[in-house]
Amino acid sequence: MEVDEVRQYCLNKAGANESLPFGPDTLVIKVLHKAFALVSLDDPEVRVNLKCDPEIAIHYREAYPGQVLPGYHMNKRHWNTVLGRSGLPDRVIKQMIDQSYHLVREGLTRKDKEALDGLGPL
Repeated sequence: MEVDEVRQYCLNKAGANESLPFGPDTLVIKVLHKAFALVSLDDPEVRVNLKCDPEIAIHYREAYPGQVLPGYHMNKRHWNTVLGRSGLPDRVIKQMIDQSYHLVREGLTRKDKEALDGLGPL
């Protein structure tokens, strides 16, 4: 997947927004106020950090060695770095984005979740 495809897929999620809090090289995509994807904008490889259940994170790393790595500059237990141009199928990347979004969404307050429910499809 290319950066624009990852960005659009993430931003189509309810409550998703983007910012550049770390400078122009890292796009942070959040659900409301919590990050679920960090996209490197200065790397031709297309690197995306995604939150992941620790057991599933290990599964992805073992199933896709060299394509899914422990999260770069993140908690390596809870985040994976996905290399978008490594030949990893788009459906797998989208599945990982979906999982990241849902994990972060589940960690929101009840009030925030109710606000998201009124925004449309997840």
